[in-house]
Amino acid sequence: MATELYSEGRIIEGCRKGEREFQEMLYRQYARKMYGICLSYAGSRPLAQDMLQEAFIKIFKNIGNFKSEGSFEGWIRKIVVNTSIDMLRQSGKEQFIVEEYPDMEISTGNDALPELQLKDLMEFIARLPKGARMVFNLFAVEGYTHREIAQELNISEGTSKSQFNRARQLLRDWLGEKGN
Repeated sequence: MATELYSEGRIIEGCRKGEREFQEMLYRQYARKMYGICLSYAGSRPLAQDMLQEAFIKIFKNIGNFKSEGSFEGWIRKIVVNTSIDMLRQSGKEQFIVEEYPDMEISTGNDALPELQLKDLMEFIARLPKGARMVFNLFAVEGYTHREIAQELNISEGTSKSQFNRARQLLRDWLGEKGN
């Protein structure tokens, strides 16, 4: 069965009924993109593969809860991100260096990084310390606010901002080294 022959709604309905061929179509359609998200959180291929597998188990288990009120890909993406964060939490691998600067103005702008290949950027992001990598992904990639990140990760907004700035500075340093 080719995915192009079926509408998204038909694939979702087939998955709700537990029909394996539709589950396989759904997986083939989204796995590559979602794996990239998992890899950006995990920092290693084996952990990213585990995250992806766990996320798709949750997707298939909870597909009946999708209400067709928004983007289906967005719904899948949210499950993948939350699963990735949960797995890092459970494994005790999230690490935040708590640096609170209450009187310091912290820049959170998205100033442009030099042009580079996505593969190169993913490698640099994977090198970030785990806490900084999670905050960077949630803020710069997923579009969460620092308040939302603080709630999701059970940290303060200041910690979220400092971790983002730490990630951004490390990326700038590494990009500078690459350019030399």
